[in-house]
Amino acid sequence: MSTATRFLENAPRHLFFTGKGGVGKTSLACAAALRLAEQGLRVLLVSTDPASNIGQVFGVAIGHRIMALPGVARLWALEIDPQAAAQTYRNRILDPVRESLPKTVVDRIEEQLSGACTTEIAAFDEFTSLLADSTLNRDFDHIVFDTAPTGHTIRLLQLPGAWSGFLESGPGDTSCLGPLAGLDKQRAQYKAAVNTLGDPEQTRFVLVARAQHAALMEVARTCDELVAIGLAQHHLVINGLLPAAEAGQGALAAAIYQREQAALAALPKTLQALPCDRIALKPFNLVGLGALRALLDDTVLLTDPPGDLRAPAPTETLATLVDAIAAGGHGLVLFMGKGGVGKTTLAAAVAVALARRGLPVHLTTSDPAAHLDATLQGATAHLTVSRIDPEKEAARYREEILATAGIALDAEGRAALEEDLRSPCTTEIAVFQAFARTLEEARTAFVVIDTAPTGHTLLLLDATGAYDRESARHRDPVTPTQTPMQQLKDSHQTKVLVVTLAETTPVLEAALLQADLRRAGIEPWAWIINSVVHASDATSPLLRARAHRERPEIARVLQEHAGRVALVGLAREEPIGLARLQALVGDNLAGPA
Repeated sequence: MSTATRFLENAPRHLFFTGKGGVGKTSLACAAALRLAEQGLRVLLVSTDPASNIGQVFGVAIGHRIMALPGVARLWALEIDPQAAAQTYRNRILDPVRESLPKTVVDRIEEQLSGACTTEIAAFDEFTSLLADSTLNRDFDHIVFDTAPTGHTIRLLQLPGAWSGFLESGPGDTSCLGPLAGLDKQRAQYKAAVNTLGDPEQTRFVLVARAQHAALMEVARTCDELVAIGLAQHHLVINGLLPAAEAGQGALAAAIYQREQAALAALPKTLQALPCDRIALKPFNLVGLGALRALLDDTVLLTDPPGDLRAPAPTETLATLVDAIAAGGHGLVLFMGKGGVGKTTLAAAVAVALARRGLPVHLTTSDPAAHLDATLQGATAHLTVSRIDPEKEAARYREEILATAGIALDAEGRAALEEDLRSPCTTEIAVFQAFARTLEEARTAFVVIDTAPTGHTLLLLDATGAYDRESARHRDPVTPTQTPMQQLKDSHQTKVLVVTLAETTPVLEAALLQADLRRAGIEPWAWIINSVVHASDATSPLLRARAHRERPEIARVLQEHAGRVALVGLAREEPIGLARLQALVGDNLAGPA
């Protein structure tokens, strides 16, 4: 497979690489910056990814300063720390009012400003200065960004004015109102930055994905969201495709190749119209200048040493986790993780395994990309399946807030509130309120949930009293019960499983998720590392080289992040249907059909 790099042809000054964790956007951004520099152009590589590892890619500590990268003329790099930027942003808003407002109000606002939306806007606050800096525009021909702002963040910045009364009135029940409180002083700079993002002569968005149906659907939604706000200059890169030559190197490689080709044949309509490059899966670690050159040039051959392909010990299997869960007889089981790691499949597999033990199970999801009926492809005794529609729940929640908190706002304030209520945090709050109505079932049965709220959302709900209000509507006045937050913190009733892949970025993102949950007082019960090559029957040389690369990531999870870790092998066939889901668990238990 020859590597096309049309996404670099006639490149504008600004290139934004965006995509889910683990798809390779950091590697591609680094390789693109290196290629442009080696073409004689002066390039600045900037990362705003919380799980940034561009310093690791180049083998040098970078940090929050522009520095020349050794060994490459005309290439500089900068890592913006989103968490540090968010703290600076919060301090800028809160410091002037800490003495004038009650501590309870300040604490509430601080949690309001702890979500993903604040982090995104704070990072945007940092890199808009790069877009507007006349010195940088003079010194660099290109600025390459690893991670682009979301459509929600851009819409926030397109609003006509800041919410001047926010700090005095408090955030109420809304989710992301706080971030806008600090925008007013730099509104002209933000407006110029948004205009730059929308100008195809100045900016191009490179959408990076893998050849997986769910991942491609997610990229299509991202593309639609950006087009809706006027950002239409997109280029698609399908990364990590198994070369056709490997398809003859064993049954697993053949199955993966066929699966990827089927996903490409069913490319979502939104993506079909985009210019597209396809980049082959590499057998080597994408670290160092040689590897980055080889990523975009198939004539450069590199290999990793074969190494030890055995999994680091001690690890478990999905079957041992199911046995431990089943021993409790009932409870809440939450599957959490970033997009594309296989949460839906694993949640369905565990639910089926529990049901086949004769245990009552309710499997539910709020993931827009999850299609449980298509995953299960059949019914089994003791298993009930439902789906919470995030759009409907969010619409209901927005109507409730607009009818209360928004009733006294003027037109501009109401417009701002309406945009705030489109945020991901709002959807999480609305969905969790819907989930809360099913939590009582976990006292007598298993409730398995695919896609759970983040720690920030849980803290925000707890701070606003939404838990108590919601639970009070359903509480038996005679028999006291726990609130949903108390239930989530109770390790005897709730088991949180963090799902990831044996790759650098997904592991870092899972660790950040775990830290977020711990801040809310919730301790994950176990990690599941999904689609592990060396836990499968790989015979392809390329796949065996990939298996070698997985070992340090698995070791890192065991040593730094989790005491209980299960490995799930890369499946030969897509795990769809009851039989394949049972095989994924390794569950040969005879049970009701």
